[in-house]
Amino acid sequence: MLEAVSSDGWHLADESDSEKVAQHAPAGPENAAGSGRTVGIIDLFCGTTGFSTGFSKYCSSYHLIGAVDRDADATLTAKQNHPDALVLNSDLSRLSPRQFGKLLPNSKIDLIVGGPPCQGFSSLRPFRSSDFDDPRNSLFEQFAAFVAYFRPRVFVLENVVGILTHKGGSTIGALVECFSSLGYACDWRIVNAANYGVPQKRERFILIGSNKGVPPSFPKPTHAFTGRVIGYRDRSKMVNACKGLPSATTVEDAFGDLPPVASGETATAYVLPPLNDYQAARRAASTRLTLHAAPRHSQKILEIIRHSGRNISSIPPHLITSGFSSSYSRLDSNAPANTMTVKFQSAASSRCIHPTQDRALTLREGARLQSFDDHFLFAGSATSIASQIGNAVPPLLGTAIARSVAHLVEQ
Repeated sequence: MLEAVSSDGWHLADESDSEKVAQHAPAGPENAAGSGRTVGIIDLFCGTTGFSTGFSKYCSSYHLIGAVDRDADATLTAKQNHPDALVLNSDLSRLSPRQFGKLLPNSKIDLIVGGPPCQGFSSLRPFRSSDFDDPRNSLFEQFAAFVAYFRPRVFVLENVVGILTHKGGSTIGALVECFSSLGYACDWRIVNAANYGVPQKRERFILIGSNKGVPPSFPKPTHAFTGRVIGYRDRSKMVNACKGLPSATTVEDAFGDLPPVASGETATAYVLPPLNDYQAARRAASTRLTLHAAPRHSQKILEIIRHSGRNISSIPPHLITSGFSSSYSRLDSNAPANTMTVKFQSAASSRCIHPTQDRALTLREGARLQSFDDHFLFAGSATSIASQIGNAVPPLLGTAIARSVAHLVEQ
């Protein structure tokens, strides 16, 4: 059974709503990044706050101050895990930085992170630092407007790899030009979460900007994975960077300690102790197993699953009529998982069938593959939680990036 989770969620549409939300805004902590006391973070398009949670895990003085997302369940999830933060359920296109700033009157923002939807890059216009109240702003321009208004020491923009080819590659130059015009030194990389201990081959575009005039640095790999060009524009440099590192965290490493469950079954207790450091870290603050409920499959789907292998060609043609090459396929126990999708509880989705058990993944297994700790709380239905997990930035990737920009944030 999924436990019902309730919390305060707010939608801010115009100035008239500000007073209502302000009554519930947290008191901003005194900022003292230079003395190592508090680093204030805003997470835009925050989803579950996987990204900012990773920063908070890096250092106890890093605190989420404010977060915004249009998904109601995701903002409830965010509020559950960051009860002291101001979390707004809002369409960011209807929220100006000035409005948001009025709700955080005593807070200094040192860091802004977020992943504007890729649709926000479709109509980029020349952006000026005075544009933060312009109602025509795209979602990306709203992210830039928050940077222009709050002037954080560092910002980190995350997005899909497809942004590299958007508009023939011109979008990347437009992004850098936009933030450079605001006085930020910028650089970008394609990073793979598997290189930072996440048991998943999840590639993401990361753009970092620093207002110190010092070009930002990117995290060096902590785990060896060389399946794709990861973190470096030059593949040979990436391969050399991985020499001598521990192997990438595998699917078996991620959730091999969890008890087996058949289709439709639920387990609520750990049976085995943690079998490795990754499992021990995920379980460190948990005494009870949650969200380990197997999807209930029909007899037809179970027959398909019993035939499943590395790709859809393992399925007898008479059992299926369509699907991508990775549909109805099993995960490899001895490798990181493929990129998680929001439909990982459906056997027809991309490579999300358990390596040895005849079923799709449980929510807990999906959360493990995204590096969420077992005590992290999720709000909403099973379908909503799966979507939140699949859309999230892995917290361990956030931690790796936090480590690489700490010298800029804490100066």
